[in-house]
Amino acid sequence: MFRVPALLFLLCLPSISYALNIRSLLSFWRRTDRSVPEAGYYNPYDSERGGSLLTKILGTTYPPGQAEPVNAIISGNSDEQMLKDQEENGGLRNYFLSLQFSGECLGQHQGTAQQVDLGDGNGYLNETAVIRYNYGDPALGACTETIKGGNHFRYWVQNGDKGNRQDSSTRADASPSGAIFMACSYEMPISLQHDIVPNGYNLGRDYIVGNVTGSAIPTLTLTNESTYSGSTSYGGYTYKTDVSYASGMLQNTSIGINHNITVLIDGVTNAVDGLVAVLQVTITARPQSDQYVLALCFSAITCC
Repeated sequence: MFRVPALLFLLCLPSISYALNIRSLLSFWRRTDRSVPEAGYYNPYDSERGGSLLTKILGTTYPPGQAEPVNAIISGNSDEQMLKDQEENGGLRNYFLSLQFSGECLGQHQGTAQQVDLGDGNGYLNETAVIRYNYGDPALGACTETIKGGNHFRYWVQNGDKGNRQDSSTRADASPSGAIFMACSYEMPISLQHDIVPNGYNLGRDYIVGNVTGSAIPTLTLTNESTYSGSTSYGGYTYKTDVSYASGMLQNTSIGINHNITVLIDGVTNAVDGLVAVLQVTITARPQSDQYVLALCFSAITCC
């Protein structure tokens, strides 16, 4: 009887997990070296962490001291391969491209930097990058967004050591969540100084969710029980995204929010509705070359 070498068996384990599409096996393989909280992130607003989901703007605001909401999170329970901040191998930037979002125009940052404290021990840090809706043009579409306005977001990674401390009731150690925190908004053209459109923070969040589902999201009637799901693809990778909405990390308010005079809709909605979209992302398909290798490995294991 032909026996598969132990090394080949070990190398093929992740491939078998993918081929069988067994969720529990995938979860075990993704997180063998880290423990992520059930929610997929640590709540920065927790009193022991001292963080916030409101940014600190490094430029001038009117009046001074205004902030913008961090209103979406990509769960740390998502595929670990996708959470890597790269375009290659189905990483985070490739996922953004599947949502029709690209990096800055010609790689040049436009606008004022913002900071946020995610309560992970890193304190206030500048955004990792600004990502802009690309209008269907991955190469130059971000330039279009910079000029004519549209949806965009800044993001940060919750990866500090203080995130190792779980809820105060457990005191258990865990790894940094690795969750991606996003401050989303829909802005006006550069000719209007990139002011935010009415309800633009909530809409910016939900237009991203709409790109996942391929349908409009009813922003004004959302609750913390709203859920959505959809699939997107780019570069041979397909991502299934399950979306839920969480409350308790942002206030439902216009007070202290940047551009609040123009963003709130009086009598309809505050500038911030208090909800955070939580996205859990799973890679469900890979390029043909990857699938061929997976098939070879699976055949080698099952032939005995």
